[in-house]
Formats: sequence, structure tokens, C-alpha cells
Amino acid sequence: MLAKLTAKNQITLPKRALEALGAGPSPTYFEVDVADGRLILTPAPVGSADAVRRKLAELGINETDIGDAVAWARRHP
Repeated sequence: MLAKLTAKNQITLPKRALEALGAGPSPTYFEVDVADGRLILTPAPVGSADAVRRKLAELGINETDIGDAVAWARRHP
């Protein structure tokens, strides 16, 4: 299957390729990796990480708090 890269660095993935994933509706986001001169696209669920970030912000929890919590947990198995 071929996919064309546009002048704006966009690719339309062939419908057959997405159907081959067998995951129902097509994913909106893909994790992109580069290995041995190849692009590897992996469907990425979006929303759960965003929901966690919103909840952390809502609770006023920042990176320092998380680091402190991890350090505490590692000291108390």
C-alpha cells in the first residue's frame, strides 16, 4: 500500500491499512517512532492522559508533589 506525503507533511493512511488494525473505528492519534529508517505508527488512546492531567491540576498536584510521593513510596514498600 502506498500513502502520499503532502507538501504540508501530512499522510492519509489507506483505509485497508486502518481496517487491518481490527480495532473498530479508526484511531485519531498515533504514537510515532523511528527505527532503522522506518516510521512506526502505533494507535494511541487519547483522553485518559488528558483526563489525569486535568484532575491533577484540579487537585493542585504538581511535579514536585508527584516526585515526593514516588520517593516516599519507594522508602515504604
